[in-house]
Amino acid sequence: MESRRARSGRRARPSRRRPLLYTALATVAVLGATAGGTVYVKAQAHSGEGAVSSSSAEPSASASGSADGGVTVESVAAPEVDHDALLAGAMKSVTVPGDAKVSVAVLDVDSGDSATYGSAAFDTASIVKVDILATLLLQAQDAGRHLTAAEKSSATTMIENSDNTSASELWRIIGKAEGLDAANERFGLTGTEGGDDMLWGLTQTTAADQLRLLRQVFGDDSELSEASRTYLQGLMRQIAAGQHWGVSAAADGSSWALKNGWLARSTTGLWDINSIGRVTSGGRTYLVAVLSNGSATQAKGISLVEAAAKAAVSVFADDGASATTTATDY
Repeated sequence: MESRRARSGRRARPSRRRPLLYTALATVAVLGATAGGTVYVKAQAHSGEGAVSSSSAEPSASASGSADGGVTVESVAAPEVDHDALLAGAMKSVTVPGDAKVSVAVLDVDSGDSATYGSAAFDTASIVKVDILATLLLQAQDAGRHLTAAEKSSATTMIENSDNTSASELWRIIGKAEGLDAANERFGLTGTEGGDDMLWGLTQTTAADQLRLLRQVFGDDSELSEASRTYLQGLMRQIAAGQHWGVSAAADGSSWALKNGWLARSTTGLWDINSIGRVTSGGRTYLVAVLSNGSATQAKGISLVEAAAKAAVSVFADDGASATTTATDY
């Protein structure tokens, strides 16, 4: 941030001496700013007898002198924080074993700020089940109908238990990749492509796209109705006990809703491990998507995903105390 210096002054009358606070002609200089935009100023007396300093200027403002010796306040934009760079720095603490790769995207719901690390496409494995159900709900909305009892039963086991048979059934109903891709275009996903024929687990996606999908599921600015969002959120909060891992590692206690995906590739024996969802940590809410591949074991992949989720949330947890904006919609 460049310093701005403005001076104003009036020569003191030689026949009368007032206290320094009233006679000092101040030079006001912007010395720096915190990440939250708080500006620090310093006032120096021209008389040479000392200085009066202040560090309580309002955020996004600076002081300057006027011609008659008064002080005016000008608006100064708070420095823009590069959250992608901060996330990249936080990810340096994450150990990525062997040839594994990882990508992560996070949204701080309270501030509306987001960050992404990595842009490569990954296999979805079972996290695509959220997308499948979102597509089914959107199609039902368009048709002006509710889900059938059979569809609801399949949706429950698909999300809560990650049942593959149920996923295949709903995949057929939505029109496979063609139906998924059409819905994703409306959801704003730009880097996701449905898997061939019945290979829904090999749908390709990016962490940034999964964050966009989470915004559709958990945010008000969505193609999905409030009833559809509430329904899907409820299923993601009731994941089977054996699947309580992934982005939930970054949450306080049980304040999370998620869907995990895991797949051992037959050609390499290496694991795709993914996790997406909403977590609450330190009183703040985050949407987090972590994608990975190339882990030697499922356990190592889970550890990698959980470490990445914690690193992503830490970027905004550390910045939260100085945040000056609040998002009303995500």
